[in-house]
Amino acid sequence: AKEMALYKHIRLTGLMTVAAFLPDPQEVRPCFRLLRTLRDELQRQGVPLVHLSMGMSNDFEQAIEEGATLVRLGRALFGERT
Repeated sequence: AKEMALYKHIRLTGLMTVAAFLPDPQEVRPCFRLLRTLRDELQRQGVPLVHLSMGMSNDFEQAIEEGATLVRLGRALFGERT
């Protein structure tokens, strides 16, 4: 992340993950926790990361519990694709 400082016109503001689609949303919690831990470590190193984008319609509650600031809720809002 420190290498991003070399790019004057790009500002890193957060991290994103897309967890595996698993039947039990609790199973993806470690993925979300790992991303939050990585963000926290980068913040301690002086990288000003605000956002954690993680969680979709099937697991957004677990993502929020693990610190998500952005979630993607397509199916929850618009239903299944046809």
